[in-house]
Amino acid sequence: MSHSAMTQSVLDRLPDKPSMPGILPGLLLCIAVTAIAFAFAQLEERLFGTAWLEPLVLAIIIGTAIRTAWTPSARWFPGIDFSAKLLLEIAVVLLGASVSAATILAAGPALLIGIAGVVVLAIGASFAIGRLLGLPKRMATLIACGNSICGNSAIAAVAPVIGADSDDIAASIAFTAVLGVVVVLGLPLIGFGLEMSGLQYGALAGLTVYAVPQVIAAAAPLGTSAVQYGTLVKLVRVLMLGPVCLILSLLAPHMREETDEPAPHVTAGDRPKAGRPPIHHLVPWFIVGFLGMVGARSLGAIPEMALAPAATAATLLTVISMAALGLGVDVRTVAKAGGRVTAAVVLSLLVLGSISFALIRLLGLA
Repeated sequence: MSHSAMTQSVLDRLPDKPSMPGILPGLLLCIAVTAIAFAFAQLEERLFGTAWLEPLVLAIIIGTAIRTAWTPSARWFPGIDFSAKLLLEIAVVLLGASVSAATILAAGPALLIGIAGVVVLAIGASFAIGRLLGLPKRMATLIACGNSICGNSAIAAVAPVIGADSDDIAASIAFTAVLGVVVVLGLPLIGFGLEMSGLQYGALAGLTVYAVPQVIAAAAPLGTSAVQYGTLVKLVRVLMLGPVCLILSLLAPHMREETDEPAPHVTAGDRPKAGRPPIHHLVPWFIVGFLGMVGARSLGAIPEMALAPAATAATLLTVISMAALGLGVDVRTVAKAGGRVTAAVVLSLLVLGSISFALIRLLGLA
């Protein structure tokens, strides 16, 4: 399948306003995968005394295995996309109830400045890698922003700013989907192997993992402190999307005048009209909701008896969204994007990880 066909297939499967009957099949499939994941976790506890793989991780693995063995028809995708997007956003908002303002203040200005520095350095390094490997400026920019900020959300926001065509977007998103799962599964092994504290590992997850819910999934094996700190770091990183898009909008005319088009297996297709993304793409509603919940918790506006149910609901919704994430990943798409794109994304991710480790060491997080 060409990238143009793949992109059209993605667009065709997404109705503008899916109805509840349309959402139900995919939603029930995600819930079924979630139930299987919890069942496997309980089986682990009975056999080994502990669940080595959390339900969050198991849901991704099971969903990915199903997606690799079976290609769902269009009727399943509205519910899968609903679960992967809206449910996870609600989960992030609910997670804010477990974070107090003291946690944010404890981060200090040094960490906030450091996060901004990591994003800037990672974008610059990733763009340079892409260009050295022969990728066009627009493709290199999408990969750099996707890797360095927040995966698909960054790609979707940056694409209209720089005039990226649909196939640039499709190839970039395919890699963030596949590598996002790889990072979520592999990062806890690094955290355990290096005997990192919850604070250190949370910072690492927040700085390197693509999406907010994926940070939660990656941080969960190392405890609550890792989840809370990782989410905080990640949200600050996501807020960098606004300034980055503003800067790119100033550079966009030069990118849109780019005439070199690589081979069709890398990218092809028409460029969309120029434009800046709407404000809700730069500051997603769930970040505002998360901060609102943090403020409400700090002011004592959330009753203590509501905290545990909110945390349970956030966990359940996150596992469902991880099942949807797995069901949306087809590992075979990586093979279709070409060696240069593969190398650019993997090397960029390694650079991001190295810069993140350097920041953690520089700040002396314990």
